[in-house]
Order: sequence, then structure tokens, then C-alpha cells
Amino acid sequence: MLNALEVVTTVVVGVMVGVEFSVAFVMNRILDALPEDSGQLGHAHGGRMLGAVMPVWYIGSLVLVGIWAVAGWDHHGTGLVVTAGALLILSVVMSVLLLVPINNRNKTWTPENRPADWKQQLNRWERFHYVRVAVIIAAFALLVAALA
Repeated sequence: MLNALEVVTTVVVGVMVGVEFSVAFVMNRILDALPEDSGQLGHAHGGRMLGAVMPVWYIGSLVLVGIWAVAGWDHHGTGLVVTAGALLILSVVMSVLLLVPINNRNKTWTPENRPADWKQQLNRWERFHYVRVAVIIAAFALLVAALA
């Protein structure tokens, strides 16, 4: 049963990493290259869509890692799992304090109501997001190492 939990947790976190990596290095580049207001509208829509899904994914991943750490406490690699959990906690804290406030503003913007500094705010979100992606990649790598 522990093996199944380890695999499911690693896959869930790995897919989350893939989505966030894709947002950072693929989707944002595509949206930024769209003409006129299309890119800003795409960012707003993405903020609404992913803003609804990602909190569940982040918290769910953290819960799975916590269950793995408790269930496998006496097993090899538990320190790696606990460290991965700490990194996922950091990613949640970063999200709540740094990224979500910007996203909550962004998802309501239209070409008619967006602030003058909307591009700077999106750039700030992207910088924070790059750091968050690095944190969750590290957490994922630790979970993979714990499987070995």
C-alpha cells in the first residue's frame, strides 16, 4: 500500500510541476506574442481557470506528501519526503503571499479596466512564479530520490 501511495504522490506532484513549468516557459510566451489585447485577455482567463484548480492541486499534493511521510516514517528516504513537504509548504506560502494577490487582480482585468502598470504586475508575477517552479521542481526531485 505504501508503494502505491509513493507512486501516486510522485505522479500527482510531477504533473503539477509539468503544468507550472508549461505556464512559465510555454504558455506565457505564447500569450505575450499574441496581437493587441489578446495576450492580456488570455492571461486573465488563465488566471481564472488555473486560479480555481491549482489551490486544490497544491494542497492535495501537500496532503499526499504528509501521508507518505507519516506512513513511511520508519522507511528509507523519509527525510527526503519531509524536506519535499517543507518545500511544498514554502510554495503554498509563496503562492498565498506573493502570487495570488496579483492573480486575483489580473483575472478581473479587461482592456477597458486594466491599470496602467498591468504589464509590470504580470512581469512581477512571472518572476515570483519562476522561483515557485524551482521550489516545486526541487520537491519533485526529492520525492523521486526517496523512491530509489
